[in-house]
Amino acid sequence: MKSVPIYSLRLQEVYNTLETSPSGLAPEEAEARLSLYGGNVLSSPPRESPWRKLAVHVTHPMALLLWIAGIVSWGAGDPVLGVIIWIVVLVNGVFSFWQEYRAGQATAFLEKLLPNYARVMRGGAEGKIPATTVVPGDLLVLAEGDHIPADARVIEEYGLRVNNSTLTGEAVPARKTADASLREDISEVERPNLVFAGTTVVSGTGKALVYATGMLTQFGRITRLTQAIREEPSLIQKELLRVTRMISLAALGVGVLVFTVGVVDVELAVSDAFLLAIGVIVAAVPEGLPATVTLALAMAVQRLAQRGVLVKKYSMVDTLGTVSLICTDKSGTLTQNQMTVRQVWAGGNSFTVSGVGYEPSGAISPDPKNTPNAGDMRFMLTAAMLCNNSRLTPPSIDHPYWTCLGDQTEAALQVTALKGGLSEERLQLDYPRVHEIPFDARRKRMSTIHRVSRPDPSQPEISEERQVAFIKGAPREVITLCTHILIHGEAIPLDQKIRSEVLSANDQYARNALRVLALAYHELSPRHGGYSVERVESDLTFLGLMAMHDPPRPEVEEAVNTCRGAGIRMVMITGDYGLTAESLARRVGMLSTPDPTILTGAELDLLNDLQIQPLLEKEVVYARMAPEHKLRLVAAFQARGEVVAVTGDGVNDAPALRKADVGVAMGLTGTDVAKEAADIILMNDNFATIVTAIQEGRAVYENIRKFVTYIFSSNVPEILPFLLSALTKIPLALNVMQILAIDLGTDIFPALALGTEKPEPDIMLHPPRKRSQPLVDRSLLVRAFLWLGAIEAVLCYLGFFFVYDWVADPFWRQFPLTSWIDFERLTLIRYPLAVTVFYAGVVMAQVGNAFACRTERNRGRFLGWTSNPQLLLGIGIELAILIILVYFPPIARLFGHVPIPASFWVGLSLYPLVLYGLDWIRKWVLRSRGSSIHAQQIRKEVL
Repeated sequence: MKSVPIYSLRLQEVYNTLETSPSGLAPEEAEARLSLYGGNVLSSPPRESPWRKLAVHVTHPMALLLWIAGIVSWGAGDPVLGVIIWIVVLVNGVFSFWQEYRAGQATAFLEKLLPNYARVMRGGAEGKIPATTVVPGDLLVLAEGDHIPADARVIEEYGLRVNNSTLTGEAVPARKTADASLREDISEVERPNLVFAGTTVVSGTGKALVYATGMLTQFGRITRLTQAIREEPSLIQKELLRVTRMISLAALGVGVLVFTVGVVDVELAVSDAFLLAIGVIVAAVPEGLPATVTLALAMAVQRLAQRGVLVKKYSMVDTLGTVSLICTDKSGTLTQNQMTVRQVWAGGNSFTVSGVGYEPSGAISPDPKNTPNAGDMRFMLTAAMLCNNSRLTPPSIDHPYWTCLGDQTEAALQVTALKGGLSEERLQLDYPRVHEIPFDARRKRMSTIHRVSRPDPSQPEISEERQVAFIKGAPREVITLCTHILIHGEAIPLDQKIRSEVLSANDQYARNALRVLALAYHELSPRHGGYSVERVESDLTFLGLMAMHDPPRPEVEEAVNTCRGAGIRMVMITGDYGLTAESLARRVGMLSTPDPTILTGAELDLLNDLQIQPLLEKEVVYARMAPEHKLRLVAAFQARGEVVAVTGDGVNDAPALRKADVGVAMGLTGTDVAKEAADIILMNDNFATIVTAIQEGRAVYENIRKFVTYIFSSNVPEILPFLLSALTKIPLALNVMQILAIDLGTDIFPALALGTEKPEPDIMLHPPRKRSQPLVDRSLLVRAFLWLGAIEAVLCYLGFFFVYDWVADPFWRQFPLTSWIDFERLTLIRYPLAVTVFYAGVVMAQVGNAFACRTERNRGRFLGWTSNPQLLLGIGIELAILIILVYFPPIARLFGHVPIPASFWVGLSLYPLVLYGLDWIRKWVLRSRGSSIHAQQIRKEVL
């Protein structure tokens, strides 16, 4: 339909290209185009079936191995065991699926941002139509507060300004014009004669011709970018998959070996050999590990939620702990997205304004060296209040903070006037508005004309029933029209010296990245003719300057310093201007070099991926970035091995949020699109909570290692009985049912409690772990299997053989102290009693193991013995389950247990102390060796 860009055409060419007219499309033509182009809607990708998601949780390698074990149990003549194994697989799978279930797509929320209705001209008549029926060639009628339903070319405007922040992230409304745009160094979103779907009209009126709808709009382009990004498994998901494969293969290999040796060498019956092999597989597979990991992540999510951090996917908690780089937006993320006046120049004096945002609390304080005139400031604030179309909204149930309707810069002026003690209602009575000359991009000014009904005696003498025009705009444009300046309540000639002083103050504010507006007034004689620009905006009296900015969030600077101490880089990627972004980055501590590189989106387009890589190592501020630029930068950082977190609040941030390893959106000021694309939402918009989330993520990783060590340790005394029974004549010391009782009964509660351990004090003083660092590494396996597990196995077999041989040995019956023991009965039940003692020994040893696993190198008191009450509770539950399984007859018979004599508990109670004591000695040796190595390094540095 068009051979040249729509923004470069003149008005008549636009009509011809879109085949429409100033009266809009005829209704019949609109219907035909709707059939041709389709509705103005965003397409949604097909959603994954919940049943398919559930299938993933019950068909991973470890689950498949247990399914096979259940089938083999049926074939070996033990159907009850097979059913129990299958139930275990299903329960774990359903639980993990339920915890990780995630519904909804970002495109559903993109659709919500589009308006329901649109005002259009069709057949020369204005009317409202459903936004979904807007077609290319429709003539939109725009007014203040309207949502724009499609991408359109402006053909008529009267002070039209549009809030593009959802697309660009820039807080300042964009001025729109109907003129052709011929510049080649700006993007389509920056074109002053284009408006876009999903943005909002801030002020003024206008008309625009639609040239793109649905998926062809800028919104549609972002939708495609978001949908095209395939969601990669998180680090913990990849690691769990690797661990389950490793364990499954090892268990299968050992099971096959046991079966083969049992049949060939030991000459066991095939059914007996099958049951031993199943026992090895069930013992080697930690059935409760996926559910335990999921629960630990879920509890971390709950803790973060209490701190205002909503984590939508549990696996993201672990990924947080590996974050090495944070790519952050500016407006609304580092800043409050609320323009605030910081400096004022009036009557030859400087003032500082306190307070942040739109809440009218604060003060205007003069420079102590000056003696300002209160009337000068008051009259300038009067001009700021009256030459203004914004409205402030106080806090409500839906919006807990002060907000504004209209232009943010005008709202900032109004807030400053309220801080100066002015009343909007009183001023409107004293100076009722009679006319307005809207802001114009060519003039860069706005004027309002007011009738003076009750002049303030403290302000310049303006006769009653006269009129006064208040003007605000770009400083250089306004001061050019001024002939006088208000100083000490008197309008004196504006000479070159004072003019230079004003311009110097303006330049100083601009160097500090402050947006500056100038204010002036002009006393008008009684109306004769119209309010022309030439008549109103001439012979002005200068009032002063007001400098403002979007202030950084108060918590950002401390959060940046904490991230730096934790070895985490921070990079700003924004749609705003470079100098403004650099000033803010320096203010919050993100920059250390005096002259950082500022790279724009247009410059990024000229670089290939190899040319980008050297820039990623330096301190660079990425400015004027479109959504695809942010997406490309995130991918480039990830290609370098960085684990990237992206923060943002606008629609333009959605693709980068989805692409990032961790996407973080603002909960209060963020758009629905950003929230849905993100993995984490900061419900209080507090940037510092990102640090809290990273700290929790690091702690969760360490805690997962703790309870994986705890779970793996019990595998040794669980596997060893089946190996020894298959290879030797030693009786089987443990059965499969008891293994399931340990893995899914007694072990799971202390393991969960280890997942709630608090972060160690120095956890944010270390660099993030590498993406390639495995969760289950050599040190964990050695400690779990060759140290803690070996100690448990030795203790359990000591108890087993002591009971199995002691009750049958006549030697012990000669001692008087044993006369009360019924040796005959114990001899009859010595094997089930020895098995029960072995089982109880595993549980008791795990009590000591739980305390040993709280730290890897530090003393237990480093964390405090009672600092984790959940661990004490978990151990209590573990012991209660043990008592029930041993002494409650119906359940005891099911597991093959017999009651343990009370005297035997004396020896069993020593198991935790022995295991914890031996591990304490190991930690002491490691700390001593570490201290010695550290001392040697210091001596080398000194020498």
